[in-house]
Amino acid sequence: MSGVGKVTGFLSRLTRKAPPPARAAVAGPERVEADPAPEPVVSTKALRKFVGALRQCPSPTLLDLGPVLGPNIQYFGEQLGCKVIVEDVFESLDRFEEEGRPSDLPAFLETRFPQPAESVDGILCWNLFDFLDRPSADVVAAHVMRLLKPNGVLFGMFATDRGAEARFTKFVVVDDDAFRHREYSRPRARRAAMQNRDIGHLFGELRVSDLFLLQTRVREVLFRKPGYRLNK
Repeated sequence: MSGVGKVTGFLSRLTRKAPPPARAAVAGPERVEADPAPEPVVSTKALRKFVGALRQCPSPTLLDLGPVLGPNIQYFGEQLGCKVIVEDVFESLDRFEEEGRPSDLPAFLETRFPQPAESVDGILCWNLFDFLDRPSADVVAAHVMRLLKPNGVLFGMFATDRGAEARFTKFVVVDDDAFRHREYSRPRARRAAMQNRDIGHLFGELRVSDLFLLQTRVREVLFRKPGYRLNK
């Protein structure tokens, strides 16, 4: 290569555009995921007695009117070796209210419980009746009384005051003496709190075996269905 060629090649290399400097990554505000609010743990007086009553039944059948919860299925399975049937009435109530047709709920609930009469030993109602209007409450109460076997036991919770608003709650069993409260849906107004005599009238075929007034302003009530009477 001639001298001119060498110089031209050298100058050409000098005049090539240098690659643009790498852009520094601009760090935005760091996103910190907030820890979920801890689920409150509340005491229960009635659960231990409810389970104790079902232990008297060989291979009991349990009807749960709340949502399917793995910890609860596991708890009752371990404690009782029982069959658990879940009929999520909370979901039905939520759906009919969101669709703007709550007046259709009682007729739907008439078809909600296909189980044979006197086929379950225990029923978990949780706080369902705090949110049902009276026609719907009458339908559900009639069905649970029909489904309970003689000497069967029902566990219900009833608020002592209405309060401004509340949520449907998932009651997650911690142990024999405690539940975790887990939010189930958007806030909803409770119905007017029932008096003890109103609760008694609602479940007229059952008798109250235990009633506990908790510091959370909730009554836990255990009902028993009378057993067969032998003719003398």
